[in-house]
Amino acid sequence: MDSTVPGMTELGSDWRVVDGVAAAWFDAPSLREGAALAARVVALSAEIPVDVRASGVRVRLGSDEHAPAVSAAARELGLTADPAALQHLSVGFDSPDPGAVMPFWQRALDYAPTRDGDLADPLHRDPELRFRLSDDPRPLRNRVHLDVVRPASAVERAAGLGEPFGAFGVCHADADGNEVDLVPGDALDEQGRTADWQAVFSAIACYRVTSPAQQAEVAAAAAALADGAGYPLLVDLRPGYVVLDTGKDRWDADAHGLDLDFTGLAQRLQTAARELGATADPAAPRFVQLYFDAADVAAVRAFWVAALGYVHDRRTKLTDIVDPRQLNPVLAFQEIDVADTERRQQRNRIQVELAVPADLAQARVAAAVAAGGRVLDESVGRRRVADPEGNELVVVSV
Repeated sequence: MDSTVPGMTELGSDWRVVDGVAAAWFDAPSLREGAALAARVVALSAEIPVDVRASGVRVRLGSDEHAPAVSAAARELGLTADPAALQHLSVGFDSPDPGAVMPFWQRALDYAPTRDGDLADPLHRDPELRFRLSDDPRPLRNRVHLDVVRPASAVERAAGLGEPFGAFGVCHADADGNEVDLVPGDALDEQGRTADWQAVFSAIACYRVTSPAQQAEVAAAAAALADGAGYPLLVDLRPGYVVLDTGKDRWDADAHGLDLDFTGLAQRLQTAARELGATADPAAPRFVQLYFDAADVAAVRAFWVAALGYVHDRRTKLTDIVDPRQLNPVLAFQEIDVADTERRQQRNRIQVELAVPADLAQARVAAAVAAGGRVLDESVGRRRVADPEGNELVVVSV
């Protein structure tokens, strides 16, 4: 196992390096128990991002300083690490002039520049955008585009994207022709009973907190309420924030499949957060997903399910596939005209990048090939695989 990265010494067996970051996943039987570990983690450092799920907790570290203490806390709480659960998706753009397209995407998503010259979600919840120089001409439309949903007021402020077009009047294109559907969100409840929540495909409430102690209290209260309702809420702790999230569409009964009115739970979560002194940030919610055009949706979808370890959305009428731990973006698929052979043969300018631990990379590539993919090229720590219609997945393990 390669468990070193610049600035880190050897990590313990719980940890793997994923996308240059030390990461661990600890299985947990409930949100309450996951929130208990999260409280221990943020007490070590308010800068550590923690993702609490009904099935476990992901912790990501910028250095190895706190790895032993996090592992010890997990053991004390009876939680076991599962490195096989770790992966991280990002989106790669090929461009003849990356500097010309980056400002477009920065405005569309309200992302921040990174030290590597790419763009990242400031809360590190949605996928990073990576930009690479490429002079390969690709004049036709991609078969992959992004859907981005933000509060309506934030969409209105995203100036400089050009006139929207498309069937729903929400599509924009950058200088290279890469497309994004920038969709305005809405209030979760028209009666205003859940004013802290935004419906941005997911229902999300982002709360500002002033200390790790307050952060832990808000997360614990949310976990207790969600567990009590039997609802698999997503609870993300970020520096100065607690983010409560349903996952795509899962505030709707048809999507979550539970005997539950989520609006009522959202009211209780909102009340608890406010009573603990947290303040909602209505501009912060954001949802990002990837959309694929495919001539054979079933074949292309099967590839991505296998390659990413995703599962089908429970609603059979949809083509969505989702990360079972709700840590990575949703992928959706729609049918393309089978006669559009020229567009299907052209390489996309957008690729999916999948970072996995080094000891799991070969298994992921093998799964992708078994599901109809083919390896295009490989180098140290990097393998490029095409799905049955030529959409590319880059598996990175350094």
